[in-house]
Amino acid sequence: METEQQELKNTIDQALGHRNADLVIKNVNLVNVVTGEVDISDIAICNDKIVGIYEEYDGKKEIDGTGLFAVPAFIDTHMHVESSLLTPHEFDKCVLPHGTTTAICDPHELSNVLGKEAIEYFLKASESLVMDLRVQLSSCVPATNMETSGAKLTYKDLLKFKNHPKVIGLAEFMNFPGIFHKDEKVLDKLEAFKGCHIDGHCPLVSGKELNAYCAVGIKNCHESTTYDEAKEKLRKGMQVLMRGGSVSKDVTALAPLLDEINSPFMAFCTDDRNPLDIADEGHIDHLIKLAIKAGASPIMAYRAASWSAAQGFGLKDRGLIAPSYLADIVLLENLEQCTVKTVIKSGKIVTPDIFTQQTGKNNIGYNTVKRSPVTKADFRIQSKKTSTTVIGIIPNSIITEKLQLDLPVKNGEKHQDPSQDTAKVCVLARHGSNDNIGRGFVKGFGLQGNCALGSTVGHDSHNICTVGTNDDDMTVAVNRLIELGGGFVAVKDGKVIAEIALPIGGLMSDKPYKEVEETLRKLRSTTKDMGIALDEPFLQLAFLPLPVIPHLKITDFGLFDVDNFKVIDE
Repeated sequence: METEQQELKNTIDQALGHRNADLVIKNVNLVNVVTGEVDISDIAICNDKIVGIYEEYDGKKEIDGTGLFAVPAFIDTHMHVESSLLTPHEFDKCVLPHGTTTAICDPHELSNVLGKEAIEYFLKASESLVMDLRVQLSSCVPATNMETSGAKLTYKDLLKFKNHPKVIGLAEFMNFPGIFHKDEKVLDKLEAFKGCHIDGHCPLVSGKELNAYCAVGIKNCHESTTYDEAKEKLRKGMQVLMRGGSVSKDVTALAPLLDEINSPFMAFCTDDRNPLDIADEGHIDHLIKLAIKAGASPIMAYRAASWSAAQGFGLKDRGLIAPSYLADIVLLENLEQCTVKTVIKSGKIVTPDIFTQQTGKNNIGYNTVKRSPVTKADFRIQSKKTSTTVIGIIPNSIITEKLQLDLPVKNGEKHQDPSQDTAKVCVLARHGSNDNIGRGFVKGFGLQGNCALGSTVGHDSHNICTVGTNDDDMTVAVNRLIELGGGFVAVKDGKVIAEIALPIGGLMSDKPYKEVEETLRKLRSTTKDMGIALDEPFLQLAFLPLPVIPHLKITDFGLFDVDNFKVIDE
């Protein structure tokens, strides 16, 4: 008790100016996301908390904030560390310098491969990072029963983690059809977490169905892609998380909603963003810049990125630059461009040396690609009819179209048609429980010549995905992925011309983030040479097996009609 009282006395003395504060930011433009004011002020920090603003202070250590803008540090409200292709420790090093001091992750991807072990891995890692990584409990493992996953998590599996200090609640509830059909396993999870925070995921759900989705206690959604969709969700009490990932880029469309009235109920998230995009554009700082460019008030954008985000997830100790709040602060050179100069996390200036305090870097999930080598015969699609249901790619969107095209049939076998930009796509089970292969066609990758792509990242069950202009190159791609133990590969004329190994669950690299960034840069350049115009072809491929996003997808069961929630028998 005496120690705690001494800390309080020290806090009071530093706030009163009777003692020098531990750290003072001098003469900075303080951006107040409550009142909307920007005033020159000192900011006094004691230990990890802010103790004084709008007054003059002296500090044991001081930062000259002249000409800079101080804003509350940024919160990523929904993301998957696995989608960065990095371990949690490397993700920390990658995004913290961009001002993201808190991230709320769903270990859904690795959980679909490893189950409870994945949640334990992220919780252990979260305890040793510089940033604050909160872990939501993956609610849909597997996402549906229309694909083969590597694991299953019941509500009983999740309850053991419910009271962990790094856990906020239940992660994105993707199985909205299960809610409407009152599936007992779905209801079990909702009942087990009744009264807790539950994240949403309900693309294009509206009307009475959206009412039902909200009525079971789901608090937000990051899947809105249009103004009208987001507006309806705001009207029905949902917090709208504006997404800016490597594929789904919704901030510009939703930014007009980000006004003084709506901003307390909006926030930013990256969902799925790789280190190459983070290096070239940024993280939450980039999304703030996009929103301002699209017409949002800078103050409202910074409010959404901090205080509004914190409030929506019950993080009452952060999100403002005000006494008693956590000293998570970003100093900017330019407010509208969100140009980050200095980041302060829990009262400490973020420098490369700060990451030496990281511990607990024991990685898991090696040797998870359990599939025998394939032959070109495995990719044949036998058919006598030319009319074909084809997946239509929408660039920078995980929503797909359901197309009907005529494709060539020769000797009872259906083939790709480069003249229509139509390639073959296959999903192969890789968790060792079966040898399923789902076969179909996709339009929009732009592949030219003899070539193929392959990936073990295939949301959400993460089976092997391959797309190609011919079966030979697809065979090479899949067999190389098996040899690597997971990753991305690009194949041309029978040879692997670029690759990255992702041995942790077939999802993440065990290399430093700078090395991952450089390898991805080479891989992206290679895909451009193959004729692909998509910004992120591997992520676009990874979302083709996602059977909870409209309209047409493919799993290891076959082509899947999301709207009617059934496998298509071609």
